[in-house]
Amino acid sequence: MGFTMILPLNFEEYLGMKQFYNKPVEYNMAIELNNYLNEGGFPRTVLYDSIADKRTYVTSVVKEIFEKDIKRRVQIRNIELFERVRDFIINNFGATFSSQSLQKALANTGLNVKRQTIARYIDILTASKILYQCNRFDMKSKRSLSGEKKYYLSDTSFYFVMNTDNRINYGPALENIVYTYLRSKDYSVSVGRIGKLECDFIVRDNVLSRKKIQQLKKSQLGIQRAVKRLKSSLIPLV
Repeated sequence: MGFTMILPLNFEEYLGMKQFYNKPVEYNMAIELNNYLNEGGFPRTVLYDSIADKRTYVTSVVKEIFEKDIKRRVQIRNIELFERVRDFIINNFGATFSSQSLQKALANTGLNVKRQTIARYIDILTASKILYQCNRFDMKSKRSLSGEKKYYLSDTSFYFVMNTDNRINYGPALENIVYTYLRSKDYSVSVGRIGKLECDFIVRDNVLSRKKIQQLKKSQLGIQRAVKRLKSSLIPLV
């Protein structure tokens, strides 16, 4: 039997959950979005008031997923190696890489891993809905590309509970929440490429119509505009 993970809350649901439990909601949505990126979308997170308590709760959820659900389903011989590969990918969420390029990057940190092992570990993480694998789509030839792919987290809290640095890199973080939002709406999502240029996302709905999402502002000053543009950023692909 496969492992089924309930999708974390998207930003709109996160705000709704806070209101449901009579938790204060900031008038400035940039502050709320910043909180959401740090806290993630696990529903019970909003019940805790302090950052420390929120982190303790999310850490317990993450630990349960890794310690119980994954290890119960999959036989992993080298747990330490798996965790180091897992942590490397999580720390570089939103990056584009293949098993080969990831192998080289890990080797630069002193970790020698076979490509087949990396591919298996990625399969485990994606099957467990810890990671999402986003394929590349060539906008000129209208074909999916093999090789390097992008990897996003099912919830940004996976990154922050594993790091003591709370500073947000808004580029991959915003990409991540847009990607997971689209996935929650049953869109098929890929990264658009034209030569060396990249479109954040190519989106297909159930009738296979294609749309593209323009790149969001990647600085804190652009957060509010990015939030307002989130639902209106789908435009026809020509």
